[in-house]
Amino acid sequence: MTATKGAVPESASGFRIIKADAFVFRAPADPPVRTSFGIMHSRPALLIRLTDDDGITGWGEVWCNFPAVGAEHRARLFLSVLAPMLCEQRWASPRSCFDALTARTHILAIQAGEPGPLAQVIAAIDMAAWDLIAKRAGQPLWKWLGGAGPTVAVYASGINPDAPMRVVEEKAGEGYTAFKLKVGFDDARDEDNVRTVRTELGRDGVLMVDANQAWSTRHAMEMIARLAPHGLTWIEEPVAADTPWTAWKQLSDSTPLRLAAGENLRGEPAFSRAIVAGGLRVIQPDMGKWGGFTRCLDVARMTLEHGQWFCPHWLGAGIGLRASMHLKAAIGGDGYVEIDANHNPLRAILADPEFSVNHGTVTLSNDPGLGVEPLMDAAKRYLIPIQAG
Repeated sequence: MTATKGAVPESASGFRIIKADAFVFRAPADPPVRTSFGIMHSRPALLIRLTDDDGITGWGEVWCNFPAVGAEHRARLFLSVLAPMLCEQRWASPRSCFDALTARTHILAIQAGEPGPLAQVIAAIDMAAWDLIAKRAGQPLWKWLGGAGPTVAVYASGINPDAPMRVVEEKAGEGYTAFKLKVGFDDARDEDNVRTVRTELGRDGVLMVDANQAWSTRHAMEMIARLAPHGLTWIEEPVAADTPWTAWKQLSDSTPLRLAAGENLRGEPAFSRAIVAGGLRVIQPDMGKWGGFTRCLDVARMTLEHGQWFCPHWLGAGIGLRASMHLKAAIGGDGYVEIDANHNPLRAILADPEFSVNHGTVTLSNDPGLGVEPLMDAAKRYLIPIQAG
């Protein structure tokens, strides 16, 4: 049984979780991943595994890039707070589970000052629940969620400011045709890098930039004007994500370029304001930060209804990446799925079999659920012992 395009099947069978596990991994970042707000010297990953009363498992991944101890902390939140709630009853659907866990942790999130980490753990639970449900149905998740086809456009992301053409050339050789360059470091260097990559790609090459919230509104206005002649597909997070939407609208009105953001938004009201305010033309929720499939599908439908691009954000390991691809395949529409260009051994080890990029696209398999499983034996050397604490 499938639903209409991008819709969550309301008649999906319920599930009961009898076991909930967390696994923290950490691999060295070689080279380190640079952003305008910090450097990643290691690549963490936090996977959760849900097992139902029939022995079927579902996998989810929690966003945990920053700070460096984020993975361990979120694992403890999952094991000590969310897992007991998750296992205490039978759930009618992943949506009912998502809503109940969100409601039950609302006051705790306020009291502890941790609405973000709790939302991230619940998002991964939702991811795992949908993987499990689609496996029960014997269908790939993209199809179970009503997707028209398994192929999604992708781009190579996270390209550091140091020798960016080396990475672009490497990724082009792997089949990528769209690229996103990190900016927000030094204005002259940023523009030189964009000019160099644009020259090598030619006028028809797809090129984006990501400032990671580095600029003030005035500085962003100046840099957007400097970079616009280089034919960018979008400029991502030129200002802080909590900048008033009137300022985003002013920036957008000043340039023909698309402005992109969404990875640092949380909750339906925030996304609704972002979509209707008119400042953004590319909406980028991170389904491991907030929402999972259940709520990011809602955001995706609203995005397409308003004529904007829906482009899931992801910069973690393999389960979350594959989930982002299924999310995009389920909803369709213009836009791309982000694939980190930086070396990360956890991306392949924690989601097997690997994917290939062909002419800028990835085609998902017809295997049930997310269609991948972590290679736990191969990943043991990166495993970090964790306790609920």
